[in-house]
Amino acid sequence: MSNLRPKDLSKLGYTNDQARSIAIQIVARHYKHSSREEISVLLAGLLQDPSAYSDHEFLRPLAEVFTGKPGKDEFRSYMLKEECGPLKIYGARGIEASARKQMETAMSLPVVLSGALMPDAHTGYGLPIGGVIAAENALIPYAVGMDIGCRMALTVFAENAAFNRRFSYQIKEALKTHTHFGMEGSLETVPEHEVLDNPLFGSTELLRKLQYKAARQLGTSGNGNHFVEFGSIELFADNSLGLAPGNYSALLSHSGSRGLGANIAQHYTQIAMQQCRLPRQVRSLAWLSLDTEAGMEYHAAMNLAGEYAQACHQVIHAGLTKALGLTPLALVENHHNFAWEEDLNGQKLFVHRKGATPAHEGELGIIPGSMTTAAYLVRGKGVPESLNSASHGAGRAMSRQKARENMTQSALKKMLSAAGVTLIGGSTEENPLAYKDIEGVMAAQTELVHTEGRFLPSVVRMNRE
Repeated sequence: MSNLRPKDLSKLGYTNDQARSIAIQIVARHYKHSSREEISVLLAGLLQDPSAYSDHEFLRPLAEVFTGKPGKDEFRSYMLKEECGPLKIYGARGIEASARKQMETAMSLPVVLSGALMPDAHTGYGLPIGGVIAAENALIPYAVGMDIGCRMALTVFAENAAFNRRFSYQIKEALKTHTHFGMEGSLETVPEHEVLDNPLFGSTELLRKLQYKAARQLGTSGNGNHFVEFGSIELFADNSLGLAPGNYSALLSHSGSRGLGANIAQHYTQIAMQQCRLPRQVRSLAWLSLDTEAGMEYHAAMNLAGEYAQACHQVIHAGLTKALGLTPLALVENHHNFAWEEDLNGQKLFVHRKGATPAHEGELGIIPGSMTTAAYLVRGKGVPESLNSASHGAGRAMSRQKARENMTQSALKKMLSAAGVTLIGGSTEENPLAYKDIEGVMAAQTELVHTEGRFLPSVVRMNRE
């Protein structure tokens, strides 16, 4: 029943836009495994006697639309905690003091119960990149980040590593044709994907306005450290992909939810700051309670942005696979910049991973380095102290401005040549020296992940700043 649409609700008698929006979000979160008939009976009963559902665990916000009782969206002021929950830091020696301080401040939020800081951590906005926090009945838009659902995707092909050398020209041309980077523009051929038919696009005014932008940007990538690259991956023995150990041609991509996610983040951060008044130093980390309409809206919109980010990678990989006539054997993908509802020590909490990879026991992920260094295929070990997380990459060692000041295009070309890497686009902001040593980062989290493969890039496509 997760495909509940506004027109379905209209047939039940739900003519109020606000009620339809809340109903869609509640069903998507709490009744996705229920049948259409069960949901129809439940919603029809609520419409007939909304007061009977005023204390319902899930349906109370919907009932309040009809009873006229005030919800919980009025603003409240909060003080920070004096004593914080446990915070585990991995690779502490390689993490700047400002990032640690930022993380410690976030731990003082009343809704945050525990946290972890990954070895790639560096200072961010609100929460440091590489920060993981578990919050009770609350979503913190700024702790998710602006690029909601930013993710990695790796396709392993049947072709061996020699394919990349033999067909390097064709690979470069395919990357130019089937990828697009930057804030504006789109692919030459407009892709189709079922994500654009998701009924959540019709659930709020904001999402309705963003649907066209989402359609136009589908299958494209943003600025900064986003990339699409071909290379070779060495799979180790007993890897979880079930493939023979050895070298394979592979495609690796990194990007997120584009303008859709950015607009959702901006919109709900402002609402959170209006409803949740915090001391100045943590004002941007205002949260939305899942008991409020705005909280439910953000939860649904965040999940939609995550599905959209996944769809963008699917379009990219499908286009390049077809153009080059490759045979895919396996796909590994993982989100970062997201909040998952997870069971931690018997309690349901929202685990926010801002630039951190989910690493539950047996869960696969990809941790990249830079345009000339390795990316690693990893399997999570499910360490509770890390909130089942690992780093999402090497992490920046320099700000973008400092990277520009310390690297010329000429020096970057020499570095790429020495590594045997061809760069299409890109800028000195993303030069390898701007990042921490990926080998050191991996060494700092051996207790969090098991390494199953090593990817080396050969042709990298990025945006030119």
